[in-house]
Amino acid sequence: MRPGVRIGVDVGSVRIGVARTDPGATLAVPVETVPRGEGDLARIAALAAEHGAIEVVVGLPLGLSGRPGPAAEAARAFAAGLAPVVAPVPVRLVDERLSTVSATRGLREAGRSSRRQRTVVDQAAAVVIVQYAVDTERATGRAPGTLVELGR
Repeated sequence: MRPGVRIGVDVGSVRIGVARTDPGATLAVPVETVPRGEGDLARIAALAAEHGAIEVVVGLPLGLSGRPGPAAEAARAFAAGLAPVVAPVPVRLVDERLSTVSATRGLREAGRSSRRQRTVVDQAAAVVIVQYAVDTERATGRAPGTLVELGR
């Protein structure tokens, strides 16, 4: 397992949830929700720098069949735009099927109301994404997902 902080990103059409791991990549915690639009890439790059991230993990919302849809293509485009902004920190795309569902369920079980959930569900989904990535790396010994190459 590579030591170091990972930043997890849940890309939505309106908001972007951001989470991070501790330096030992043991536990993921929410960081903030970034409004989608002008300045969003710069804000995520600033968070990656602030936390000394060794990589940024962007959730790739594949369908249950494993096929990409419009949301997956939007996540790929976002990751491609983010990669040069955070370079030399690598950006990886990881499968995030059901991360928002898991995050919503977890918040509900913790007693958060539907109205309050909307303000934190994106961060919670980012926690699920980055935790899955580090758990996968720990289990396989390989970096998770697919590396986003610069210029693609």
